[in-house]
Amino acid sequence: MGFKIKNIELKTGMYILYVEQGSPDGIPVIFLPGYTDSWHIFEPMLPYLPKSLLAFSLTQRGYGDATKPEKGYTIENYAEDVIIFMNKLDLKSAVLIGGSSGGIVARHIAIKHPDRVLGIVLLGSPSTLRKNKRVRQMWNDIISQLNDPMDPVFVRDFIESTIYQPVPKVFVDKMVQDSLKVPARVWQAALQGLMNDKSYNKINLIKVPVLIIWGDKDTVLPKEDQELLKKTIPDAKLVIFPNAGHVFYIEQPDRVASNIIKFIESL
Repeated sequence: MGFKIKNIELKTGMYILYVEQGSPDGIPVIFLPGYTDSWHIFEPMLPYLPKSLLAFSLTQRGYGDATKPEKGYTIENYAEDVIIFMNKLDLKSAVLIGGSSGGIVARHIAIKHPDRVLGIVLLGSPSTLRKNKRVRQMWNDIISQLNDPMDPVFVRDFIESTIYQPVPKVFVDKMVQDSLKVPARVWQAALQGLMNDKSYNKINLIKVPVLIIWGDKDTVLPKEDQELLKKTIPDAKLVIFPNAGHVFYIEQPDRVASNIIKFIESL
């Protein structure tokens, strides 16, 4: 299925990319990709969504073909971009779908701008990366030492480590191509922004319903991490996918879409 890629100027000289599908009168649903991902990470899922929804999948600053400013890679920066995007498109509120670290952006928006969020779906999203030993080790051993040009072997290994079930090679190749467009300084700054984020301390303030989905073969996030999210967020539900990796939403896009649709219908 082909998508028309659009761009929108958020600030002078800074653009992000997005694709859009569905009815202009439908409930807005905004998909937020994770670390170094582009809008393509949600491409397998979009065809399974009803056209009655107004769905947007974003490529945020620093990633893919979006603008790559010299600075501005905190969670606050990413959340602000989403609010500006919503204002530009006159979206008063939306359901936010966050893949991996995109979920941290989604919940930050829900905390700071509660009136702009109808509900949140967290897809393999961490509670916090401040104490995640695997991520800290990756920063110390690899990310902090990256230089341009990015090593295609490292990028492919990084992406494939998040996948458990078979995914078409052509799609993995596209993910690799998009992540190779991310310069080393953005890999570093964005991960620092994630590790320094303190929004976990306020997730008990989230007032909207939250659906948490996690794959039990996730090598990044343990089950305890997801149970902590469910326990701390007041109106949260946890669904566990068996035999699914960190980016299970490219492994089982139809099943994920079905859960998202049911969640939106319950709002």
